[in-house]
Amino acid sequence: MPWAPELFSVPARQRLEERRGHELVTVPFFDGLLTGELDAMVRSFAGMPELHHPVRGRIRGTRAFETYALETKAWLSRRNVVVEEVELFLGARSGCGEAILHLDGATGRVDLPVAIVSDHHADGRIKEVRIYYSRWPLTGRHANRPPLLQPDPDLRESDVVAEHQRALAVGDVEAVVGTFEPDGYAREPAGGQYMHRGHDRLRAFYELLFSAGGGIPLEHCAVIDHERACALEYNVVRWGKTDLLPEAGVAVYVRGQSGKLAAARIYNDVHPPITYGTSC
Repeated sequence: MPWAPELFSVPARQRLEERRGHELVTVPFFDGLLTGELDAMVRSFAGMPELHHPVRGRIRGTRAFETYALETKAWLSRRNVVVEEVELFLGARSGCGEAILHLDGATGRVDLPVAIVSDHHADGRIKEVRIYYSRWPLTGRHANRPPLLQPDPDLRESDVVAEHQRALAVGDVEAVVGTFEPDGYAREPAGGQYMHRGHDRLRAFYELLFSAGGGIPLEHCAVIDHERACALEYNVVRWGKTDLLPEAGVAVYVRGQSGKLAAARIYNDVHPPITYGTSC
């Protein structure tokens, strides 16, 4: 997972380690960007840098990536960003990191949940990075995000994640709610106030989601499962009775002590075909 600590300068590593209070195993995505050390980030890739961004699309090649990194660092600095790390987990060939960016918006501070998925080689060098977030917190609007990956018909999730996906696909409210722990929550892409904790609020939330005539079957594309947490990359193609233009997304599922879901955090920019004033 971005970025390789040994490639950054000693002062940059020391600053990050002092702030975190431990030796770095990896440099989180936004921490790396904010150092401005382009060579370290470029060399963290196994070959030509490749990154998929919700606004800029595919960014490929050293020059394009360096331009993106410098512009993003400047944008984050202008917005007085504070990065809140949420979750980081690694699989054998891929990893997922989550963060909430607290930054200046048009009318005040904004919370922007972001998920970063990376594919990597056995030595940790990155093959590709995919970034997921909703533009709703920044603009109040949705924008179609074309698929980044193709569906994998052989992909299989395990345990409670598979149960949750089956219930979501058919629109079974009680079965979906039953996959959560009593104090578990689902968080919509806009984050912040769009969090539904506890079975009563979850039930009301999923009843609303399924009010468009059925469930939300997803095309499953890739999964990173690391015991406590699981990230599922998918395409949304239908919502209830409404066919949608295929859109990319990722959901992170965190298992609680009981084995049921303690959290389901969603990252996409789908405009739902329901009467709804939020951001799901």
